[in-house]
Amino acid sequence: MFSGIVEEAATVVAADMSGGNLQLRVRSSFAGELKIDQSVAHNGVCLTVVELFPDSTYTVTAIQETLDRSNLGRLGVGDKVNLERSMMLNGRLDGHIVQGHVDCTAVCTAVEEVDGSHYFSFRYDIPADMARKGYMTVEKGSVTVNGVSLTVCDSTSDSFRVAIIPYTLEHTNFCQIKKGSVVNLEFDIIGKYLAKLKEF
Repeated sequence: MFSGIVEEAATVVAADMSGGNLQLRVRSSFAGELKIDQSVAHNGVCLTVVELFPDSTYTVTAIQETLDRSNLGRLGVGDKVNLERSMMLNGRLDGHIVQGHVDCTAVCTAVEEVDGSHYFSFRYDIPADMARKGYMTVEKGSVTVNGVSLTVCDSTSDSFRVAIIPYTLEHTNFCQIKKGSVVNLEFDIIGKYLAKLKEF
């Protein structure tokens, strides 16, 4: 489980396909603290560390289903990827409950600077039956964008905006997001459970 509080926007140093799997090698300041089999969220996708290297890099593997559902297959050498290690149960939940299971991707439709901060607009495509199951945003609710816990504003049936403060812009890969960029979304798990309860 994660909280959506990104620890680092790390750098991809290799991205190689092996069969239907993507092997991502990432350089991170905390790579030396990782262990094999540890879970780390990459742009909001929970992946398992499979190899460690002495040059502050490590490797994770993304299977085809993950590539189909997320933007990880679009990553290339030099790109920034948002990292978060799994939560410790004795810590504060500063963001919201994030599973690391990306629901879909969205496309950035606009970036607007307002008084030093930025508004990012996104549009996504979710079938109506999935939306009824909680795969949607709600006004002032939580959503995870590329692993970042954010508050929704201007929510519609297929779009929303988020406000990004300068600190978040500088310390996550929001600094690389522009109109047309593809991002990962994870909708709020609490909304999914509430929608499921309505079926009974």
